[in-house]
This record gives sequence, C-alpha cells and structure tokens, in this order.
Amino acid sequence: MARVLFGIWLASLSVGAWAEIFIAGPESYRSHLKDLRPGDILRLEPGTYRKGLPLRGLQGGAGREIVIEGPAEGGEAVFIAQDGTITISLIDVAHVTIRRLRLEGRGARAHAVVAEGRARFSHDVTLEDLRISGYDAAQGYVGISTKAPAWNWVIRNNHISDAGTGMYLGNSDGRAPFVAGLIEGNVIERTLGYSLQIKHQLPRPALAGMPQSSKVTVIRDNVFSKRERGSAGERARPNVLLGHWPLQGAGRDDRYLVYRNVFLHNPHERLFQGEGHVSLCDNVFVNAWGEAISLQAHNDVPREIDVFDNVIASRSTGLRLSGADPGHRQRVSGNVMYTEKPNVVPAELQTGNVQSAFEEVAALIAGADDAQRVAAVLRARAPVRSSGGACLQAPDIMRDAESAAAGAVTGCGKHGDGSC
Repeated sequence: MARVLFGIWLASLSVGAWAEIFIAGPESYRSHLKDLRPGDILRLEPGTYRKGLPLRGLQGGAGREIVIEGPAEGGEAVFIAQDGTITISLIDVAHVTIRRLRLEGRGARAHAVVAEGRARFSHDVTLEDLRISGYDAAQGYVGISTKAPAWNWVIRNNHISDAGTGMYLGNSDGRAPFVAGLIEGNVIERTLGYSLQIKHQLPRPALAGMPQSSKVTVIRDNVFSKRERGSAGERARPNVLLGHWPLQGAGRDDRYLVYRNVFLHNPHERLFQGEGHVSLCDNVFVNAWGEAISLQAHNDVPREIDVFDNVIASRSTGLRLSGADPGHRQRVSGNVMYTEKPNVVPAELQTGNVQSAFEEVAALIAGADDAQRVAAVLRARAPVRSSGGACLQAPDIMRDAESAAAGAVTGCGKHGDGSC
C-alpha cells in the first residue's frame, strides 16, 4: 500500500486542509478505511477482492467527498460476493463516491450494494461506473438497494445484469424514503424482478439534512430491459415501478421526472407502473408481448400526471390511466403510439396523440435487443409531435433536471400552453 499526500487546498474550510490518496490492494485495503477523511481517495489496485467493502460512519463533506475507486485503466478491481453478505455495505455514510468497480455475485446468496436498514441515514452518495452481475440466487437479491433514509444520491453509468432485482430504493413498509435522487445513464437488464422500484413513502422522518421542501427525483437516459430471464406468474414484475410520495407533510409535492429512457420488453408484465406525481417525457417504450404504461393505484393513486412526447410500441394497451385523484391535474399529449389495443385514458385528458397499428412497427422490433438502435428507429419513424419537443426544450426542465440532486422543484417543462 502506498500513501500519497497531495496539495489540494479545500477552500470551503475555514482553515487549510490536505487530502491524501491511499493506494491499496486486496490484502491491505480494509485496514485503511478508518483512515479516510474528507477529500481523501482510496484507489484500489487491479485484483480480486473477497472481503467486501463495509463502510461505517464514513463521512466526507460538501465539495470534499471521500472517493473509493478502481483503476482508470488497465486491470479491474473485482469484488467477489460471499454467501450471506453484502458486498458493499453502507451505514451512516455521507458525501461518499464509489466508482469503477466490478461486483460479481456468481450466484451467491448475497446483495451487491446496500445502504443497510440499521443505519440512521445515507446521503450525498454517488455510485458510478459499477459493473454488477450474477446477484441472482433469488428475486430478492439486489444490485443496488437503500433500506435507510437516503437523499441526494447519484446513481450513474452503472451496468446491472443477471440480478434478482436491479435497484430497490426505499423499504417495503415506506419508512426509508429515497429523496432527491438522480438516476442516469444506467443499463439494467436480465433481472428476475424489477429493473427499478422506488418504494412508496410514509411521512418523512425529521433527520438533520433531510430535505423538507419540495424536491424532484430524476430518472433519465437509462435502459430498462426485461426481454430475458424475468419471472412469470405471481413473481412477474414491471420493468419500473414508482410508488407515491408522502401524502402529508414534507415531500407531499415531490415529483418523479422520467425522460429519455428506453423501456424494452417484458414478456410477463407491463413496462412501467406509477402513482403519485409523475412526469413521463420523451421516453421510448417497446413491448412485443404486452402493455407499456399503467398509471394506477398501488399503495395510493395517481395524482399529478403528465405524459408527453413518448413513443410507445405495445402488443396490447399502450397507455392506461385509471383511478387518478380528481383534485390534481392529469394530461396526456403529443405521444406517438403503435398498439394493438386503444388507450384506456379519459378522452378529456388527451390532446394531440397519434395512434397507429402495432403491426406497422412489429417487424422493426421483433427480437430486438439493442435498445438504443430500436429507440433510434422508432424516434426517426415517429411523426412530428404536437409540442415539437417543447417538453424537453424548455429551459426550466433542463435547469431542474441538472439541479435535481440538489433538490430543485420541477414540473415537466413548458408544453404548448406555457405549462407542463
């Protein structure tokens, strides 16, 4: 292990501070976790790591994150799962970045990355450029999971394949909210259960730093594919399911902003299901087996809903909106749909949608597993939509999306009438 002092002045501190780079291999890395301070970097050498990465009380600071990273080039730092363990375990961590690691489950009864439920919090965590595979001993084993209150997470450019569940954010009872997150550029495929589920939320706990004003969670530029390996019957799950925000108190006006994603195939379930406040913009939904989108009651009901400028190809119903709260606004506009069955959406909520037969595109998507190619073909084929793409051209949507992890309040952007 090498220890390198480097002279970076942390200007945000009232006094000067130095940060260190620790370079460590499989035999020494764990002994240096306790030495990490705000601004430090632990750089792992290429090799095989079998002892996991338990992070306990590891806290950097704003602008001086603690970074744990694998090599930028050359070989990889590969973590091998062990039965009954969590490969990367987070308890009471803050301002921590983990990047450029390969996590191999190899069928072990293990989870890949978990913010554990016994923690009080995990916030300002970035997970990027992780390669996670083989955590598929059962549907309940997860690639990335948060079981404690989590806010200001960035989950970026990760590849998760052959997992029980790709990402499971929040606890099943609604008591571990996932707030003000940014989920972008990930590819999640070949999961038994969900590619992504964000759980419904009970009233938000009063924790220091937990956002109390309205925030947005952005989900953009991801691929969610369940073309292969998905469970059938009672174990079947949508590619993505988004639960409701708190029904009262802090967070009741939070929103999901879901745009520029590709949802690809699900032989046993729909592609997307959501409730609460959801904006769906400029996504591509392709399901050669069944339904595409269902906005419906799960633990609550759909509330403020905007569905704009999506391309939908479905061998069943392309879009279903039912049981929505009449005290909130719902709008469906500018979508291009190739479906076998008509939408199930109240007529008064629809404007400027274009509907054609699924058979017009069936040959283009048959057997397709290249998500980006399929998306490009369908987008090129789609006629000009009624908004002219205004949902994503408006300055407010881009500003809000860029600042989402810091907790911007957002809608879906201006759309024709000056709102979303």
